[in-house]
Amino acid sequence: MSAPDLIIFNGRLFRGSLPGNAYLPGSAAGPAVADAPTAVAVAGDRIAAVGSDAAVTATGGDRTALIDAQGGLLSAGFDDAHIHFRMGSLALLGVDLFGIHDLSEIQAAIRRYASAHPDLPWVIGRGWMYAAFPGGMPTREQLDAIVADRPTFIDCYDGHTGWANTKALQAAGITRDTPDPVGGGIVRDPATGEPTGALKESATHLVEELQPTPDEDRTLDAIRTALTLAAKAGLTSVQDAWSDPSEFDLFGRLAASDELTLRLRLAMPLEPGLDSQACAARLDEYEAAVAPWANHPWLRGGVLKAFADGVVEARTASLLEPYATEATRGAPNFAPGELRERVALAHKSGWQVETHAIGDAAVRDALDAYEALGPDEARHRHHRIEHMETVDPADMGRFGALGVVASFQPYHADPDPADIALFERELGPERAGRGWPWRSIHAAGGVLAFGSDWPVVPFDPFLALHGAVTRTTADGTPQGGAVPNERLGIADALSAYTVGSALAGRGETERGVLRPGKLADLIVLDRDILAEGASAILGSRVTLTVVGGRVVHREI
Repeated sequence: MSAPDLIIFNGRLFRGSLPGNAYLPGSAAGPAVADAPTAVAVAGDRIAAVGSDAAVTATGGDRTALIDAQGGLLSAGFDDAHIHFRMGSLALLGVDLFGIHDLSEIQAAIRRYASAHPDLPWVIGRGWMYAAFPGGMPTREQLDAIVADRPTFIDCYDGHTGWANTKALQAAGITRDTPDPVGGGIVRDPATGEPTGALKESATHLVEELQPTPDEDRTLDAIRTALTLAAKAGLTSVQDAWSDPSEFDLFGRLAASDELTLRLRLAMPLEPGLDSQACAARLDEYEAAVAPWANHPWLRGGVLKAFADGVVEARTASLLEPYATEATRGAPNFAPGELRERVALAHKSGWQVETHAIGDAAVRDALDAYEALGPDEARHRHHRIEHMETVDPADMGRFGALGVVASFQPYHADPDPADIALFERELGPERAGRGWPWRSIHAAGGVLAFGSDWPVVPFDPFLALHGAVTRTTADGTPQGGAVPNERLGIADALSAYTVGSALAGRGETERGVLRPGKLADLIVLDRDILAEGASAILGSRVTLTVVGGRVVHREI
């Protein structure tokens, strides 16, 4: 047996685990933490051995590279189960407002960006929070006050609402007489009927389709920048939640030149409003785009994304009972019975389905659609639900029973006082008290997968882990955590970000745990957060990232 190419030693090994009824063929993940193993050997793109420092280093040869983990945690790499990688890469080119909670500061940031880029025909960006605006929605006047000379359009942090200035509305021909598009809404002044500048859901497309788009070379450069940042964050795999067939060629260019430094899976849209024949034709189109990459180690498809509803803040999330602030139950995107039909067609055609469902009614609709497939069908295909910001108690146990993966983005639940107050005001205390119920679903046997939803929020896994474990903001607010009964242990949170996400991406036989034969996708943290506890999470950093046996980030 030849000597390994790389040995990492002097670490504390973490092996992820899943609930006992999780579908993980061929490898029970084992205990959450294995105390004895401290080293990993890598040969080619695979893990060759796991064991003690003495046993593993003894297998090394003259050409074996040795890396000292310096006592840090050695784990499978982070797998972001829900991200928008191309979108996030392009967002690096615009103004970033994430984390700014004051309207005057938001305006100042946009003004600085516009002044620094006087030659851009449009000013674009993303990241504003609803709570920064009186009444929860921005106005064109607030944007006109800082950029009046050219069209300006800024996406909300969640991507479900846009903020247009007067120039952008005029460019799109949006007036008081413009009808709301299907699946969207033009927010209007209740007194005059004039558009206010806020556009909900599909209404954002009226403006977005007019924006100049970067050419392919500039897009690839933005992606390369994002890949470097992702490697530094310890991301070894990501699952893009909304793509189109052309992105296979785009990312394929990077794969062909060995520039991909993480594994990428692209989801195609499963849209409402299509009849069965049109939907089948669309799936055939997707299959033609995906087929050449079916067995590629770095780039794959095989999954469809459905939007069952919108978001709480815009009152477009679909609820079982009306909002606390308005006599509406939200806006389900699929007609009655349509989601079930589309899921059945996709499943029959061999696709995995992930369904955006934020409100409790949308979550139930998605679970019902998966259950209608028949016993264990959802489990074997690893069908998923994304976000689940509020879930009815009767549905908590259905995730484990059906084998539906619960894909959460924990930093969405960051309880910043202004944002959580808006969430609680819209839903009322009972439903808000069931917000982001990852512990309840996990305790009932459901598989958790964690991700970020970048560029909705940063893809820093430590932000997500901290939120999942503490249910507090970075500064510890509120004391004891918001909805503290939903806090997870660190090992369970790490499992969700590794083996849980691997299972969500149908890659559990290849990655997600440190075992011989698995892909050598692994990371080293600068400390052992399992031993040091929750207070150490936010101060941690990734000191080594290895993907397919290749070191793509190193600080040790």
